[in-house]
Amino acid sequence: MNALRTILPVDFTVGVILVTGLMSIGGCDSTVKQFPSNRVHALVVETSRDVPTDAAMADVEQVVTAWFGTPEKPTWPSEWIELPAARQLVDLDRLQRASGRVYSDKQNRHFGLYTEHCVTCHGLAGGGDGPASLLQNPYPRDFRAGVFKWKSTDRSAKPTREDVSKLLVRGVPGTGMPSFLRVDSDDREALVDYVIYLAVRGEFERKLLDDAIDELGYEDTRPEDDASLTSLVGLSSRNDEAASVPVALTVAQDRLNQIVDAWVMAPEQVIPVPDETGFDALSVERGRDLFHAVEGGIVNCAGCHGPNGDATVATVDFDDWTKEFTTRLAISPEDKAAVKPFRSAGALRPRQIFPRKLSDGVYRGGGQGETLYRRVVAGIAGTPMPAAPVAESSSQDTKTLSPQQVWDIVHFVQTLGGVPVRGDALKSAVEDAESVEKGESR
Repeated sequence: MNALRTILPVDFTVGVILVTGLMSIGGCDSTVKQFPSNRVHALVVETSRDVPTDAAMADVEQVVTAWFGTPEKPTWPSEWIELPAARQLVDLDRLQRASGRVYSDKQNRHFGLYTEHCVTCHGLAGGGDGPASLLQNPYPRDFRAGVFKWKSTDRSAKPTREDVSKLLVRGVPGTGMPSFLRVDSDDREALVDYVIYLAVRGEFERKLLDDAIDELGYEDTRPEDDASLTSLVGLSSRNDEAASVPVALTVAQDRLNQIVDAWVMAPEQVIPVPDETGFDALSVERGRDLFHAVEGGIVNCAGCHGPNGDATVATVDFDDWTKEFTTRLAISPEDKAAVKPFRSAGALRPRQIFPRKLSDGVYRGGGQGETLYRRVVAGIAGTPMPAAPVAESSSQDTKTLSPQQVWDIVHFVQTLGGVPVRGDALKSAVEDAESVEKGESR
């Protein structure tokens, strides 16, 4: 083992130890009683506000457990949710099938699906910090911020349920995220519910901690009146006819509804994709000029992706999950001493994010035309990839792209990955047919 440590990266060695340790702790039949708390975010709040967060975090954990249950017995806080559609955002039966230990019943229905398929990479609470995470580049997604990259909706919107379902079927090419196409469709739907559950639960935990410090008076010590989050734990439902409603309940319920409503509204925020314009040599040439910002272009894709998408431009940047505990706190990701407390709290080692090498033809979010169109329009949430300024119609000023120009960029990008120009392909097919008729060979 010592010899291996001199050859293998530290993260690889640590990851092997963690995976081995996980396998030795009771295997698939073991259960974990509580979700781990988001200690990294608690430290971010403590650092940014310059206040202790221990009391607030302890009370937040009580509320989150009371409303969302445990890894073995997840619950859905429908009694605190106002919109009927939001109450039905996830199905409790599917949640319970996806949670807990791995087993099958007499009808061969699978249980513990998240433990079986996802926890090794994404972690018990969906923090992207499973024991195999250190072995992967990029890291598995941390669902708890409520930010998703690969979706059909606006940059700031949640993904639709269909987006999450398609991602499970497709996987994420170029990463450690595989396709789960061979998993039974009912099992996949249970996993979709559980991912949404973890995302809502995790975002609620994060933002309720923010609210505890910023609105409920947890700056110094735990408040003793109805602003204390402990006043929520014993409540089973809200009585609107009560003489007074605890301030903490109003804050927590408002925050919860803000989060679940955003998921319900996601289908209304799907980016419309207009009919594709001609994929011909002229479109590709126009797209090449826009990509390279020729003659004062509106976008400059080559500035990050490199000439012709070869990723040769030197860039130094990080995704939002890393920036949360580094640059947004005026901490350099390379400052190991300053980063160490966050690493000790559970943060993964800061790792630079690189623009996609488009000439490889591997697109993590999918390479279909409409998918790439949305990628240009919305950018990629959680990353430095910005949204492009796009007009709603063909008439635009010099500061926005028209839908046709977006399609031109898409066509150029597709040719970088080896997709043939359709106009040229059609022309070649016609010429081949004419040659066959004439008895010629090409």
